[in-house]
Amino acid sequence: MSKAFGDKLLFEDLNFMLPPNGIVGVIGPNGAGKTTLFRLIMGIEQADKGRFEVGETVRVGYVDQVHSNIDPEQTVYQTISGGTEYIRVGGREVNARAYLSRFNFTGADQEKKCGVLSGGERNRLHLALTLKSEANVLLLDEPTNDIDVNTLRALEEGLENFAGCAVVISHDRWFLDRICTHIIAFEGDSKVFVFEGSYSEYEQNKRMRLGEDALQPKRIRYKKLME
Repeated sequence: MSKAFGDKLLFEDLNFMLPPNGIVGVIGPNGAGKTTLFRLIMGIEQADKGRFEVGETVRVGYVDQVHSNIDPEQTVYQTISGGTEYIRVGGREVNARAYLSRFNFTGADQEKKCGVLSGGERNRLHLALTLKSEANVLLLDEPTNDIDVNTLRALEEGLENFAGCAVVISHDRWFLDRICTHIIAFEGDSKVFVFEGSYSEYEQNKRMRLGEDALQPKRIRYKKLME
């Protein structure tokens, strides 16, 4: 599969299958094509060459960096609870207020209107919403931005208990090392490397394949699009 943007070839010969119950870290410089990969999974973009198939039973839950699907007029509690005291999370019923407290919304914070939330609070709320959704494929775009330690732990726990597959774009290597079972790495020159293992194991593999210098940050380069 290949995909270009303008005259830049983002990636070519990309071949992968999302692993059942896997947590896939997507890494690479800004502009390399990571978000385009998410847009392919969601059906917003189409591959230029090759096939990209999404199974009929796939239900996607997406956490972006805009959080556009949160109603500013609802309270935090209304957004999560939908008006009921108990909600289903991971196949079991939990108290909605107790669930919110895991994401550091306690007391009066649960009655805040979503329209007045800070960026970090909106991020926490969107994570809580997505982890309680009926999705079986989670797409998380920089989910650790602007969250506190308690919410980070709740996110890690939620991913560990998630019954489906999660795909996570992140620059946080420590977070990726704790959660990932697979890595999709945008390595430059329109090349994407798919690796089974943790982030640290991927780095060891990259060092063996490309040498020590390959681990140093570099400006992203693309192949020119060939007609």
